[in-house]
Amino acid sequence: MNSELEKIDILRSRLDISYKEAKEALDAAGGDVVQALINLEGKERNSGEYFQDKGREMLGQLKEFLHKGQEYKVKVKKGDKTVLTVPASLGALGLLGVLASSEIALIGALGTAAAMTQKYTLEFERKSAAADEEDFPDSAEQDI
Repeated sequence: MNSELEKIDILRSRLDISYKEAKEALDAAGGDVVQALINLEGKERNSGEYFQDKGREMLGQLKEFLHKGQEYKVKVKKGDKTVLTVPASLGALGLLGVLASSEIALIGALGTAAAMTQKYTLEFERKSAAADEEDFPDSAEQDI
């Protein structure tokens, strides 16, 4: 019994796992500590690869979202005059900033209230396939 407890302690100290996990790994390896270590390390590596794959997938989705956002533009207008034109993806990143920071949210709320009192409007426009690149630049443009 003491020998089995020592083996479990070895597994726990090397891999930072619970007694239950160590006992199950030891039983699955037929009492062989080295084989139990190999099995547990393989399990940890598979978990790490899973998280890396999910991270790559999320990055791909973010890139696709930003690319699609370039097809749309947001115009801030006062009457018929366009004050500001930005790609929709830039606006979406601003929204993420607002969600991440209460200070930015407060500034955004104050700016929105000020814009409403001055009768500014927002227009959302899709870039047509035949549109000239000059009509829709990649970066923000101000026409004041």
